Amino acid sequence: MQSLEFIRQWMEAHPTTTSLLRYLLWVGAVLLLMIVLRRWVRRRVAEPHLRYRSQKGVELFGVLILFLVSISYFTGNIKDFALAMGLLTAGITITLQELILSLAGSVFIYSINVYKPGDRIEINGIKGDVIDINSLYTTMMEIGQWVSSDNYTGRIVKLSNAFVFRGPVYNYSRDFPFIWDEFNLPVRYGSDMDVAKQIFLKVASEELSEYVAQSRKQWQEVVHKYYVENAEVDPTLAVSLTDNWVTFNLRYIVDYRKRRSTKHRLNEKIGQAIRETGGKVELASATLELIRVPVLAVEHPGEGDEESSAPARG
Repeated sequence: MQSLEFIRQWMEAHPTTTSLLRYLLWVGAVLLLMIVLRRWVRRRVAEPHLRYRSQKGVELFGVLILFLVSISYFTGNIKDFALAMGLLTAGITITLQELILSLAGSVFIYSINVYKPGDRIEINGIKGDVIDINSLYTTMMEIGQWVSSDNYTGRIVKLSNAFVFRGPVYNYSRDFPFIWDEFNLPVRYGSDMDVAKQIFLKVASEELSEYVAQSRKQWQEVVHKYYVENAEVDPTLAVSLTDNWVTFNLRYIVDYRKRRSTKHRLNEKIGQAIRETGGKVELASATLELIRVPVLAVEHPGEGDEESSAPARG
């Protein structure tokens, strides 16, 4: 009893310290609850994607509770929340603006489903695969930059969630996980153009049949969901004439994760098919080709001319 009385008297004599201790106890209780809930989710939820989103939901909920507890501590009453927010906004700094925008960005990302872990996106000029989203940052495995095509660079990029409000977000995989790609094939004049067309379209149709079938169904869902016209998902050719060769532009649809390997297979198969034509189709190059050497007629002076041109001797 004496110890309890002593504690009560000490708390009355030190109200500020007592209030701070209560605040720290609340923070500790909320953090402990977050840890327990995250562990429970890891044990109970088997599906990886749902487990990840549930853990992030617990994290966001805990951050919100901590924020409300902090407001209640500094104002003395949760009813003064609006007044406290007004004062906080009036005195906010650049750093706090970034912090609040990042928190709002994380809520926006989850609620609108702008992107999720596993998506390939481009934001603020950075392209990569999303590997984590927390309440402040989006973590990406970077692709592109100094490496060709869509290969990983090995750099992990942390980007503030506030960037979702500052510019466009390009999502390669949401709703329609396919992209259109193309490359040019220069064919020499004099080649059999009909054979060339047949080779290009046949190889593309055989190699891309699976992507075409999958993308056609998903594109119809996109057409029903958004105000967008129907698009051609079968491989197509466009022909243009230049001074040096005939350019065939092959356009096709491909899984966004297999762009490089698909282009490699297409070039390899097309090259093999062209070699089997026995010269009917030849690819052009920008090297200088000497077609004909002009004949130069050089006349040598005869012996008589040499003698007649010699000076007379006395």
